[in-house]
This record gives sequence, C-alpha cells and structure tokens, in this order.
Amino acid sequence: MDMNMKPIKVAAFFDFDRTFIDINSGYLYARFEKANKRINNTQFLQSLLWLGLYHLGIADIDSAYSKALALYKGTSESEVKEITEKFFSRDIVSRAMPGALRTLEYHKRMGHYAVLITNSSPYLSKLALEEWGFDHRISNLYNIDTQGRLTGEFERPLCYGKGKTLRAQKFAETEGILLSESYFYTDSISDLDMMENVGLPFAINPDPKLRRAAKKRKWPILNWKH
Repeated sequence: MDMNMKPIKVAAFFDFDRTFIDINSGYLYARFEKANKRINNTQFLQSLLWLGLYHLGIADIDSAYSKALALYKGTSESEVKEITEKFFSRDIVSRAMPGALRTLEYHKRMGHYAVLITNSSPYLSKLALEEWGFDHRISNLYNIDTQGRLTGEFERPLCYGKGKTLRAQKFAETEGILLSESYFYTDSISDLDMMENVGLPFAINPDPKLRRAAKKRKWPILNWKH
C-alpha cells in the first residue's frame, strides 16, 4: 500500500425542495409573503406558475428568477435575513422527511461530506445547514450593494440544471472530492445532468419524468416520506 496515497473524499449531495423536505419551499415562501402583504395576488399566482414550470424542468429559470428577485431590489439584506428566519422557523423546520434525516445521519457516520445543494436563497440554505448539520451548502448567491441592499441581481449560473453540476464540480475540485464516488439525492428531472455526473445517484419520491429516467438507467428509487 502506498503510504503517500490520500484517502478518497466522498460527498453526499442533497437536493432540498421535495427531496430533503416534503414540499417546495418556494411555494411556501410565496404564500408566506402573500399573507404578510409583501406580494399581491397577481405576483403570488405568477410565482405558482414559475414554480410549476420549474418543477417540470421547462422554465426559463434565469428570467423567472430575475423577476422574482426584482421584487426585493433595494431591500436591506438584514431585513431579508430576518424575514427568512421567521419563515424557516414557522414553515420549514418541521418539513424534513424521515428518510432524509436517516440518510443524512448515515453519511455523517460514514465520514462523508454532507452537502446541501439547492436552487434556494443563500439565507434559507444557511438556516438549513445550521438546523440539520450539513457540512456545507451550495446555493444561489445574491448581489448586495455598498449600502447592504439587494440589487435584484444574482451570481450566474444559477444552482439549477447544468449550473448545479458546474457548482458541484467546482466545489469537488476545491475540496478534493471524487464525484465518481459520491452520492446525489433528488426528486426532479431538472437535476438529471447532476445525476449523470456522480457515481451514486438516487431518485427520491421522483417526479414522473425522473422516475422513467431512473428506471431506464437502473438508478435506485427511494421513498423518504416514512
């Protein structure tokens, strides 16, 4: 055995919406913002349309995300963090699926690097990391001006589709992680590219398109709802 060989570093990547938690957090957040009168009925319905197209993997995600984030242009980052903390504690913290929690604990015991990888906000992903004990999170990042306010812009690529894969690859290169030995858990066909770039992909309560793709490729299909 070569004593100079470095141990293989393995990561377990977890998608968030409808994978780690049992619902799309974007829907809950839109409902939360509507209840608090920060968005109107038209904006709420538009959000539902974007979320539907997003889940089907057919949305112009950059355009939809730009329009959604534009609603918060000029809002202080501290205010957005405070809003997100209230939302998280009220609507998200109880939504983790039993199978997700068991699987996360398994990877911790195995010494794997547990990574939350999500198209959600940097504020929500940070709260999820702290609540459930992930080692790292990869999420979207928002541009902040010199006054500490959101500009309405975000760093590209979004953590979605091939953009999610690119972010995971960059992270793996930095941390010395082998994607060929790593795990990825997701529910959505929009993550197909990422699934094809890890060694151990798992479909979790998958949407119909991902279920078909997983069966064709003989990827494991798991139910984390119990």
